[in-house]
Amino acid sequence: MPETAVLLLSDLHLPREPSPLRESFLRFLAGPARAAQAVYVLGDLFDVWIGDDAGLQDHAPEIAALRALSDSGVELYFMHGNRDFLIGAGFAAATGARLLDDPQRATLDGVPTLLSHGDRFCTQDRGYQRWRRFSRHPAPRALYAAFPLPLRRAIASYARARSGRDQAGKPEAITDVSEAAIRAAFEGARVTRIIHGHTHRPAEHVYQDGGQRRERIVLADWRPDRQEYLRCAGGELRRIELTRS
Repeated sequence: MPETAVLLLSDLHLPREPSPLRESFLRFLAGPARAAQAVYVLGDLFDVWIGDDAGLQDHAPEIAALRALSDSGVELYFMHGNRDFLIGAGFAAATGARLLDDPQRATLDGVPTLLSHGDRFCTQDRGYQRWRRFSRHPAPRALYAAFPLPLRRAIASYARARSGRDQAGKPEAITDVSEAAIRAAFEGARVTRIIHGHTHRPAEHVYQDGGQRRERIVLADWRPDRQEYLRCAGGELRRIELTRS
């Protein structure tokens, strides 16, 4: 029987092309993940996802490994990120994953916790928030899905390049989370812990509000020299590098 550990990860940005990151993720699914009670992927598992029709083929090895994990009895949860928000019912059916709303309230190891990809908290980046609202609206999503596959790939490639240029020109304070948004999330969800990704700034932030201790855990993005997940078990949160687990 799997133990009660819950594993969380985000921002792997797995490419369509062969990559050591893809190989590491497959090792994770066949190794540490098999001993867990549940695995939460909090968005941006893939660098780009232009629709289930293409993505299930582009990432067939990962899809098969995710299916094997869920078939083994491990609970598998997925939350959309800003790169793979077009993941849909086809992905869920193929992998056995449950698609989560963002944010999602959960109790992890007895602690009320709010899970999020994290981009919704970057409220100072008004341009990005406008794009986020537009890109998730049903009308543009349906229009994009109707385009031929080569055109969808071209649009996604352009959008990634444009996003990279835009982000490079913005101050860090704008691309990070807003503390006001974080405080509102704590209060609105009535939790003492928030876990999110997106910002690529892995850290632990502790807040003291009216004598109550709260914490915000930022998950690490995956890089060639670091592939990390967060393990929650026995009242402890521990970052584990996959190469050392």
